[in-house]
Amino acid sequence: MRRVKLDRIDLHILKDLQEDGRITNVDLARRAGISAPPCLRRVRALEEAGFIKGYHAELSSELLSFDVTFFALVGLDSQSESVLSAFERAMAEWPEVRQCHMARGPHDFVLKIVARNTAHENQLTTKLTAVPHVVTVQTIQVIQTSKALPGVPIEPNRPHGAGDHDESDAEA
Repeated sequence: MRRVKLDRIDLHILKDLQEDGRITNVDLARRAGISAPPCLRRVRALEEAGFIKGYHAELSSELLSFDVTFFALVGLDSQSESVLSAFERAMAEWPEVRQCHMARGPHDFVLKIVARNTAHENQLTTKLTAVPHVVTVQTIQVIQTSKALPGVPIEPNRPHGAGDHDESDAEA
């Protein structure tokens, strides 16, 4: 992976792509204040460096009949590498598990899970408690989501710990 030194323009590109992954390169370049060819080179460099992990569409869970979102706080009987890895592999196989986070604190994992309805949520919770090494499962059902932003906050005019910001090669 090539190391990319982020400048204000790179941060602007990242911010705009995070907000609208379908933006055209021409519009992206215009917003960043550069021409299209160097903008495309910058996007490719940001992808190669791992700053851009991928692109996706945000889908309506409700219209696709996933009416329940819940979080599961999971405790395991061991924190050995083999047990933690086995749990992560098991969760990777469940399509309803949309996020799996190993956590520090009273729970070993925090899962974000979608279900078609409350009965499906109960089935998934029962299935989760049967996973090897799981000793506790606490669920929290989402009633309403008032904010759900992807990614991280990006302010192009403020440094983001990406090193010195050199804007002398803005078209590069």
